[in-house]
Amino acid sequence: MLDEIVIAGEGSYPEAGERLSSLKALNFVFGANGSGKTTISRVVADPAGHPKCNLSWQNGRRLDSRVYNSDFVAKNFAEATAPGIFTLGEENAETRAKIDATKKKVDDLEREISRLTLNIEGADGKGGKVGELKKARDEFDEKCWRHKTTHDTYFSAAFEGYRNQKSRFAEKMLTENAGNTAALHPLDVLKARAGTVYRRGIEPLPRVPTISLKDLRDLEGEGILAKRVIGKQDLDIAALIKRLGNSDWVKRGLDFLGEPGSPCPFCQQPTPHSLEQELNAYFDEAYLADMAELKRVDEAYDTFASAAIKRLGELVSSAHPSLDGEKMKLELERFEDRVTLNKRLLDQKSKEPSAPITLDSLGEIEAEITGTITSANAAVDEHNRMVTNLATERTTLTSEIWKRLLHDGAADIVAYTATKTASERAINGMNGSRTAKEGELAAARSELSMLERSVTSVLPTVTEINATLSSFGFMNFKLATAGENDGDYKVVRLDGSDAIRTLSEGERGFITFLYFYHLVRGSISASGVATDRVVVFDDPVSSLDSDVLFIVSALIKRVLDEACLGAGSVKQVFVLTHNVYFHKEVTFDPKRQDVCRAHETFWIIRKLGKHSKIIGYGHNPIKTSYELLWAEVRDPNRSKVTIQNTLRRIVENYFKILGNLDKDDIIAKFTGRDKTICASLFSWVNDGSHSHHDDIFVSADDGLVERYLAVFRDIFVQTGHIKHYEMMMGPIPAAEARDASAASRNAAAAA
Repeated sequence: MLDEIVIAGEGSYPEAGERLSSLKALNFVFGANGSGKTTISRVVADPAGHPKCNLSWQNGRRLDSRVYNSDFVAKNFAEATAPGIFTLGEENAETRAKIDATKKKVDDLEREISRLTLNIEGADGKGGKVGELKKARDEFDEKCWRHKTTHDTYFSAAFEGYRNQKSRFAEKMLTENAGNTAALHPLDVLKARAGTVYRRGIEPLPRVPTISLKDLRDLEGEGILAKRVIGKQDLDIAALIKRLGNSDWVKRGLDFLGEPGSPCPFCQQPTPHSLEQELNAYFDEAYLADMAELKRVDEAYDTFASAAIKRLGELVSSAHPSLDGEKMKLELERFEDRVTLNKRLLDQKSKEPSAPITLDSLGEIEAEITGTITSANAAVDEHNRMVTNLATERTTLTSEIWKRLLHDGAADIVAYTATKTASERAINGMNGSRTAKEGELAAARSELSMLERSVTSVLPTVTEINATLSSFGFMNFKLATAGENDGDYKVVRLDGSDAIRTLSEGERGFITFLYFYHLVRGSISASGVATDRVVVFDDPVSSLDSDVLFIVSALIKRVLDEACLGAGSVKQVFVLTHNVYFHKEVTFDPKRQDVCRAHETFWIIRKLGKHSKIIGYGHNPIKTSYELLWAEVRDPNRSKVTIQNTLRRIVENYFKILGNLDKDDIIAKFTGRDKTICASLFSWVNDGSHSHHDDIFVSADDGLVERYLAVFRDIFVQTGHIKHYEMMMGPIPAAEARDASAASRNAAAAA
């Protein structure tokens, strides 16, 4: 059966679409002419011809359709003949029993195939196990994509070709998971390498020049620094200088020694003639040689230190990409501080050569500097090696990056792989079962077709239709077989002449309906007679005379009963009409209470502006024409344009039936505009023709509509028929009820 019909972009239906959903075995659709009923029947008859619309079948099992609408009427008996309808004969009970059994087997197989299809694909082709697998894959794609998004800044080159589509990236993850044997490295290592390997225009780097402090370290060990530089010791004055313990002070005093007899710079006494000679003898050539050596060491240290500081400064300023610039800067500062300290010691030694000194060693600093440069050059060598083998390095690094992603997403891959394996195993198993049952179904259908051909005939339909025509007084024409094999039908007069072109519209409509009625249970081919089907009746009484409306209704109710019971080939019926009487006939069900029964749905199609609107109801919304008029009055969204005519028709229908009503007395009870309104509502008088009041036209606004409704109610009050008004309108407020009751009593007394 059909679960849902969506009508979109066809006829007067909007592009967004209207739908009939939760459909049952019996479905009744009421709508005025031009509201869009035939569009629904055309979609059911030819869904492929209406691609914007959609039919949803229960469990995905599509049934044959039989659609009676204006297209069917125009197509059949438009020319001299119509295709014959094959039905099952009754003469071979054994064959009929085989047909029934084979039909049941076909139905069972179709249901089983539908069940399997539903489990595999779901009702819309996107559910079931296939849907579960797709959902798992979508979730896996999303998780993989998060890895891509997280690392794309650093590893975009490794993701090249997989960066613009989630499914491709996830598929690459699965491919890599199956065969990636690369080594696993930390992310920061991979990021550092990626910055080099994937960089555009990469070139070899120069090595960082080594800086040796050996010359400075050699000076640290010069013996002159630890030596006490003093004068000649075998002189008489040497004992005095030794006793003073300060030869350096004596040496500096020589610079202030004057002529003999002048004040001595040491004791301020007259200078002896032999003092200068003795002092010069004390500070002999050995002393001078030591002082020269000390000066050499001091100058060499200053030269070597300045050169080293310059080289280190240049190295820091070079910002070599492999060199740790910050660390080298700190080491330069430590070196400068150590050199400054040692130069201060050397300066002190120069001033006091008799005092030994020990320079602070530069070995530790040199080791740090050498280590930093060595590390930088190791990185340079690695970089240059990668440059030399760049293609190979890029391939290796790409594999290692994917390996890292596989490691980080291992849990997601394991979970998806397990779900995929289980789902595919289930799908393959059910597909195998479905394929096997489809083979069984094809064989069963072939057997059913052969059995049907052995007992089907077009003649029973001719007999049945002619009997129906005769029973309803259609004696001037009948149905007969035509063609070489008597496989077609034609309409003939009693003398055998062609009658189709001389039939009235009602006669042609009736015989076409009878033809369709038998087609509902038959087929235009010798096989396919027993297939399950959906039947649509679209305004079947629109062109029929009233005297055959009853038989058409009765025949349709037989089809409805078959669908309701579910025992025959008719599984679902749609009845679309604009005829209130016909609708009430076919929908009559003494067991229905205030709501729909479980096997039926009710719908109304309304034309709102340019578009059709389908509205579902939980009860039968269609009453008699008179009830529909009252429904319009009760509707708070009633039309301002048509309300006057609606009220007039109610008054006309109700009071004309009662008769003996003095309309003028009632009109006289009103004054002013209310009197004009009342007169317009009684404009049907004067022997059934409209009086001059009918020509009154009043522009309807909200206020005037309320006046119309008030006068309309007062007519029932003044005539003593307020109870009828209350019954049709529903409960009214207590105060209004008291006023209406008093008015009714007064009106009755006056009468």
